[in-house]
Amino acid sequence: MALEATILWVIFGTLAAIVYSLRILVLLERRIARMDENLVRITNKIINEERKIETMFKVKKVNKKNSKKKRK
Repeated sequence: MALEATILWVIFGTLAAIVYSLRILVLLERRIARMDENLVRITNKIINEERKIETMFKVKKVNKKNSKKKRK
């Protein structure tokens, strides 16, 4: 009976460890998702600031075709 109880406790312990590790993985995934959202917000802010600066200085984007024609 003692051997069977020990085996049962080992199985329960293993299951508990698996559940705990899955919980940690879910929490880490949520943190990474929040970090990703913050990076997207930051890049959007940078893009908006660049657009404002471009409109202030009226910088135009040059096409590759146009720049090659001008060089010749």
